[in-house]
Amino acid sequence: MTRPSATARWGRPSALTIAGSDPSGGAGIQADLKTFQAVGAYGMSVITALTAQNTRGVTGVHEAPPEFVAAQIDAVAEDIGIDGAKTGMLSSAPIIRAVADRIRRWEIAPILVVDPVMVAKGGDRLLREDAVRALVEQLLPLAAVVTPNVPEAEVILGRAIADEDAAIRAAAREIHALGPRSVVLKGGHRAGHARDVFFDGERWEILEVSRIDTPHTHGTGCTFSAAIAARIALGDDPLDAVRYAKAFITGAIERAPAIGGGHGPVAHDWTLSRRDLARATEA
Repeated sequence: MTRPSATARWGRPSALTIAGSDPSGGAGIQADLKTFQAVGAYGMSVITALTAQNTRGVTGVHEAPPEFVAAQIDAVAEDIGIDGAKTGMLSSAPIIRAVADRIRRWEIAPILVVDPVMVAKGGDRLLREDAVRALVEQLLPLAAVVTPNVPEAEVILGRAIADEDAAIRAAAREIHALGPRSVVLKGGHRAGHARDVFFDGERWEILEVSRIDTPHTHGTGCTFSAAIAARIALGDDPLDAVRYAKAFITGAIERAPAIGGGHGPVAHDWTLSRRDLARATEA
C-alpha cells in the first residue's frame, strides 16, 4: 500500500509519534508533539501505553492492546497522511510486531526514526526483556534512522561498549549491520563532551557540543528523535535532519526551565532562529 503524504494532500507536512504518554509533559508523546510544533510539522500521535510518571520516576504503566495501536496508525495514515514518523516506548513484543506490521503496510520505513526507549531517565525499565529481540529483528531493519544511547546500544548488541571513540564507531557499525539505513549513537552518557556518532554505511560524522551542566534532561532522547522525524517530514535527508536535531536539543537543554523535583523537562518551545541554528551547527 502506497504511503499517503499529508504534504501532497493538505499542503502541510505531518509527523507521527508512536510512543507512550507522559502525564508530566516532559517525555513521550507530549514531548514529541511539542517538538513537532516547534520544528514546523503537523503533529499526530499513536499511544502505545499510558504511564504514571513525573520528573522523579515512573510509578505505573498501562499498555494499549496491540490491535488498538494498529488501529490508531491506520486511522491517521488513511485520512491525513504521514511525512515523518518516529517510535518511542514500545514496551512489549506484541506491540512491536503490530507497529512493524503497520509500518510495512503503510510504507513508513523510508521516513521512520526508531528511538529504542528502554529505560526512563530515573532508571525505570520501559522495555520488557522479551521485547528486545522483537525490536532488533522486527523494527531496526525498517528504520531510516535509529537513535540509541550507549546503554541502549549495549542492550541491542548484548555486550558492553568501551568509552573510547574506536569502540563507539565499532558499535555504530554493528548496529548498522542489523538493518537500519543510518545510526546515531548518542554519547550523552559518556564522560567529557556530548559527542554523537552518525553512520549510514558510507558517511561518518561526529556531532559534538560542550556538555551542559543541568539536571533538566527529562525527555532529551524523545525530543532529539522527534526533531529528526519532523525535519524528515519537511524534506531533509537523515544526516541533515540529525544535524538540525542536535542543534535543537542543545538549545532546548540550555534553556531548560526548573520544573519538578527531579529530572526536569527541556525547553521544547524555544525559538531556533537561523543565526542560532548556524552557530549551534558549526560548534
